[in-house]
Amino acid sequence: MTVRNTVAYAVDAAIEAADNRPVELHVVDVASTRAVDPDAPEELAAASDLLDRVEAWVDEDTAGERPANLTLVTDVVGADQYLFSPGDYADVLLAYADERGIDRIVLDPEYSPGGAAPMLRPLTIELARGEVDIEEAPVERRTERTVVARAASLPKYLAVFGASFLFYMLLSSWKPIDFATGTLTAALVAVLLAPVAFSDQPSFVRIGKQTVRMLIYAPYLLKEIAVANLQIAYVVLHPSLPIDPEVVELRAAVWGDTAVTTLANSITLTPGTLTVSVSDRAFTIHSLTAGARGDLFDGGLERAVRFVFYGREAAAIATPRERGDDGGHSDG
Repeated sequence: MTVRNTVAYAVDAAIEAADNRPVELHVVDVASTRAVDPDAPEELAAASDLLDRVEAWVDEDTAGERPANLTLVTDVVGADQYLFSPGDYADVLLAYADERGIDRIVLDPEYSPGGAAPMLRPLTIELARGEVDIEEAPVERRTERTVVARAASLPKYLAVFGASFLFYMLLSSWKPIDFATGTLTAALVAVLLAPVAFSDQPSFVRIGKQTVRMLIYAPYLLKEIAVANLQIAYVVLHPSLPIDPEVVELRAAVWGDTAVTTLANSITLTPGTLTVSVSDRAFTIHSLTAGARGDLFDGGLERAVRFVFYGREAAAIATPRERGDDGGHSDG
């Protein structure tokens, strides 16, 4: 409903601004990471369907007689880029506005790219960097939206119960009493955490695919850990102790809490590199040797994590070195 009312407000504003001069009204949807997420191709189609509805809404709001001096343009933007934070979304929108001479941006008040993470600045603040007027459409918000998105559901209960039960059994001795106490514990965890464990409804098909890929990833990670151990052992045992510590920033092409956490922990588990912090999509990493940094920016771990969470097609994305996302350096 807020999208519909935002379009109506924008149409009224465009007609008012026209005043016998040509005016273009651009309605765009930012594609985010959809183009590089092979598990969700339907999202681009959903964006196109929404824009088709927008055209119908505009015709409805102008009584089927759109003013001759009002041109409507709809577009899906950002489909060829990796976007993570509101700042990335703002860059796409501001570039679009600059290329087309747009001087005013109207936002749906419920549009919040990057989620509601407290460390991320709101999109309106990020857009203020540009030389355009920014406003949220003065339409009524749906206060129940967050509650509905967060509400518990059977898939959420099953996902939390299954994960909790498996973790409990991995730490147990597999006695009959362990199955009973594990079931009770997992049920309690599911009741308490299912409503807040997921921002969206979990997909068991996607989880199943990711689990299979994780089984392939585990031996690869163990191999990387073993190789890094040998490299660090050589450095430690060498008489001249050839270390070259630096803190570097890696802008990784991964998105989603689980994927980001997996990559950060994989980097830390590999001797020679330690993830110090993660902000937006920038990983601050302490590296002990030049070789460890080289391996990091060659993108082996990043590519493997993308394979686990997004499939084989996503593994073909350019490496950090090829993207030029090897960040800044400082002595550590």
